[in-house]
Order: sequence, then structure tokens, then C-alpha cells
Amino acid sequence: MAESNTRRLSDAGIPLGFGTDSGPPGRFPGFFEHWELALLVDAGLTPMRALQVATRDSARFLQAEDVGTLQAARRADLIVLDADPTADIRNTRAIHAVYVGGRLVQPPHQ
Repeated sequence: MAESNTRRLSDAGIPLGFGTDSGPPGRFPGFFEHWELALLVDAGLTPMRALQVATRDSARFLQAEDVGTLQAARRADLIVLDADPTADIRNTRAIHAVYVGGRLVQPPHQ
């Protein structure tokens, strides 16, 4: 039912937000975000649409217009991937490097 409703809302142009409620016991920050992306795709969203929900659209919900997209003069946290997430959303797990505020915090794996 949740998948069907998610698809119907998206198809109707209703804005979707992204969040896993990570923090309670038994939830692991980082892991569940990847799972939620996959669930959005399972619900019928394209991988690109799921990525937009997780970034740009969620920033809009928070009225944080200076984050959520990569543009000049905006703050940026980003991950560099070894595989294309628009081909397979599970490729968001193929993390090569992590940048927070434009600074490298997890160097590439050797």
C-alpha cells in the first residue's frame, strides 16, 4: 500500500520528502538512507527522481534554498560514487569519497 501511495503522490505532482528517522535504537545512520532510496525506486520512481526527492526536494521542505543542488556559491556536502546511481539506485552504496562543506572527510579507498 505504501509503494502504491508513494507512486500515486509522485505521479500527481505532490512534493515528497526524504527521511529515515535514523537515531532510534536499531537504526544506523547512513545505511537506511540507501534503503529508502531503493524503496522509492521500488515504488515506481526513477532513480533520478528518487535522488531529487532525497536532495533538492527535501531541502525545499526545510526551506533551505542554499543546499540540495550543486551550484556555484552554494554549500555542498556530496559523495563521489564509483558507479552510476541513475542506472541502478543501489550504486549509491559504491562510495568513493565523501565531502562535507567542500572538504574531503573520507578519502578514496586505495
